[in-house]
Amino acid sequence: MWKFSKKKEAGEEQGESKGFFTRLREGLSKTRTGLAGRLDKLFYGKKQIDEDLLEQLEEILFTSDLGVATTRELIETVQAGVARKELDQPEKLRNALKERIGHFLDVAEIPHPMPGPGEPYVIMVIGVNGVGKTTTIAKLGHQAVEQGKTVTFVAGDTFRAAAIEQLQVWGERVGAEVVKQKQGSDPSAVVFDGLASALAKRTDVVLIDTAGRLHTKINLMEELQKTHRVIQKKLPGAPHEVWLVLDATTGQNAISQAEMFHKALGLTGIILTKLDGTAKGGIVVGICHEMKIPIRFIGIGEKMDDLRPFNAPDFVDAIFG
Repeated sequence: MWKFSKKKEAGEEQGESKGFFTRLREGLSKTRTGLAGRLDKLFYGKKQIDEDLLEQLEEILFTSDLGVATTRELIETVQAGVARKELDQPEKLRNALKERIGHFLDVAEIPHPMPGPGEPYVIMVIGVNGVGKTTTIAKLGHQAVEQGKTVTFVAGDTFRAAAIEQLQVWGERVGAEVVKQKQGSDPSAVVFDGLASALAKRTDVVLIDTAGRLHTKINLMEELQKTHRVIQKKLPGAPHEVWLVLDATTGQNAISQAEMFHKALGLTGIILTKLDGTAKGGIVVGICHEMKIPIRFIGIGEKMDDLRPFNAPDFVDAIFG
């Protein structure tokens, strides 16, 4: 995949990583309280693992937005460990849950094509309205520009004048070219023009914004599939990535959104926004486990640098300590 990461001086990266981990831990405070905090209360003072404890554990996992399938597998893992007498103390159970959840989050990258010499790296960014798609594109573009790459934004959401204007403003702010047409234009035509411009200028990265009107999801999927075909026709092998932006505050609804978009287009990655301040961060575990699609980035704030590559061990540590 394209490595969206600014080059750091010696020592700078380590210090910045610590700073981001602190913000990650703060941003996940509600998720930590809702999951790890409740687990600690459940386990406190308990000397053995009985049926009542397992029932309460199942309720905590499910209501923490891990999802039905993920919760079921965790409980089955725990029951098997108890039966083998490997898990005979609540503290061991807590550590086993942390380890297993970390395993769920470690999803292999989905194979995808790479651009040829002189061709742009094309990323199609999809998701329903309101998830922060356009802002996420701006943050990704900012990171690429900071790395010294040339970037083109393609305003493929032609149904909302605000989306076109917003992308134009962001392009000027981060230093990216913006290819757009007037509201109501054919999104595929805009994308075709955007790729033609990027090829002519040998642009490094193309980020394509798309419409996300879920209330007309059949038409939406057909439109996105058409755009996908136009991209492939203009540049064989592209789009090299299809990233779905999800709002973490929607909880388990995010899984159904991911299933719908993955079936239509074949996702290569997921970006989770608005993780800060929500108690529904457990959805990250459910998505990784059930969908087997890697989380590429997470957003924990409004600042440009608050969108970072997802790191499973950091995420688990931020929740469990």
